Amino acid sequence: MFKLLKALLVCTSLAFCSAGHAASEHGSREEAIALVQKTIASIKANGREKTIAEINNVQGTKFRDRDLYITVNDMSAKNLAHGSNPRMQGKDLIDLKDADGKAFMRERLELVKTKGKGWQDYKFVNPVSKQIEDKSMYFEKFEDLIINCGVYK
Repeated sequence: MFKLLKALLVCTSLAFCSAGHAASEHGSREEAIALVQKTIASIKANGREKTIAEINNVQGTKFRDRDLYITVNDMSAKNLAHGSNPRMQGKDLIDLKDADGKAFMRERLELVKTKGKGWQDYKFVNPVSKQIEDKSMYFEKFEDLIINCGVYK
């Protein structure tokens, strides 16, 4: 009886641990904001070139956490740094559209110009699941840069 109870307890514990781990595979809105602020602090402390180089190192972990990653754009939507997809680095993204045809970079530029920071919703490929998913992107203007980090829903 004791062995059965012990086995049941172990299985229950593993189920709770697995459920907790699955929930933590996605970054939260608070973590996205914190990663953007960490990036801005790094630019202030280390300069933009060093920070952008660290973000562009997609194997690094300083500006990447699970499905959270930093992107940096200039004020014309050119991508200066992309922490998940090296093919996006250096690209003009002004005409980029999501799966529904939403010109989300044009929209983000307008939001940055009018609000300076905030959230934007669109669809994008999740680097973990490799599926198109609903995404909320937190963005913040810093100097002449737009620092971004999104969460997948």
